[in-house]
Amino acid sequence: MNIIFHIDVNNAFLSWSAVYLLKKGYKEDIRLLSSVIAIDEARRGIVLAKSEIAKKYGIKTAETLHSARIKCKNLQVFKPEFPFYHEMSDKLYQYYLTYTPDVERFSIDECFLDLTNTSYLYDDILKLAYQIKNEIKSKFGFTVNIGIGNNKLCAKMAGDFSKPDKVHTLFLNEIEEKLWPLPIENLLYVGKSSSQELKKLGIFTIGDLAHASKNLLWKNFKNRSVTMIEYARGIDTSKVISKNGKNKCISLSEILEEDTNDIVILKNKLMLMCEKIGLKLRQEKLYAKTIAITIKTSYFKDYSHQKKIPNPTNNTMELYKNVLDILIDTVGTNLVRNIGIRVSDLVNSKNSQISLFENETVLRKNDKIQEIIDDINNKYNDLKIMPAIFYSKDKNK
Repeated sequence: MNIIFHIDVNNAFLSWSAVYLLKKGYKEDIRLLSSVIAIDEARRGIVLAKSEIAKKYGIKTAETLHSARIKCKNLQVFKPEFPFYHEMSDKLYQYYLTYTPDVERFSIDECFLDLTNTSYLYDDILKLAYQIKNEIKSKFGFTVNIGIGNNKLCAKMAGDFSKPDKVHTLFLNEIEEKLWPLPIENLLYVGKSSSQELKKLGIFTIGDLAHASKNLLWKNFKNRSVTMIEYARGIDTSKVISKNGKNKCISLSEILEEDTNDIVILKNKLMLMCEKIGLKLRQEKLYAKTIAITIKTSYFKDYSHQKKIPNPTNNTMELYKNVLDILIDTVGTNLVRNIGIRVSDLVNSKNSQISLFENETVLRKNDKIQEIIDDINNKYNDLKIMPAIFYSKDKNK
């Protein structure tokens, strides 16, 4: 059975800024003050992180600094120290490697550790988690939450149960007790818009979704229905993608000319990325089983949203369809500075399992169309044509 840790720095930006300021001789720990981390601009000042005391005033992450100051008259504002944040992130990553070579950076302040092949070195996995948590606190000066599960989904869900400075487990035999009673919006990769649609279908808890019929969800969520139900049941086959080459992935990202959450602009960027990644997969005769959108917001927060692809693919159209399934939930209302795509769980064969909702003839036709497009584009040594699906005039498709 796999053993996966998810380690998340508690209130990372504020914690790291506190450590930075104390190192520079600042007399107070800003975690104990009414404080926020923000870029103090007249019109665009946004709260990036808040202390627990500031939280008690009703201050929320991503609200305007102007609004936060109205709620708390003596609010202290500290600018973000992004170079130091990256330094701390790198040091944590190197620290995790002392326990296992299989470490995946999920964001600047989150990592997955796969201890499956090294767990035999440790007498008790739970004790090991507490050891790591306490060592980070004493060594680096800030706290983390550690979630433990038999897969990435369960580990991350466990880490979010309660904070800060906690260790939680969500093993497969604990799903019914710990996961199913939670509100549907608490399920990883189910965003605000998706949870609203699920509630319209009478699905209010994760347990409701775990017992839901694929037919009930199909009209609203198509192929994603299967994945959502599997997640609700604690099923996740995605691997921890480390840098050691054991679990290969292909990714592509782009810094935008202007920060935006315009879905049409983001679709156009993702469209071209899907074509390039699809071409790379086809050249290497590989097929992707998992696809993710990664974004960095205008205030440097990292988000990632992934989904399993029902049938492994290297077809540009199929990659793009799957990306569109998760685009809205990934971006939300964030202004995006950098957007990218990552495909992983790469295999050498399709080994397709056609579901009741899919048409094998259509899939084969799409592959044939892709082959013809590649032939034409290769002939002219550049991308000359792309599938018409990419040019839908409907902004919501």
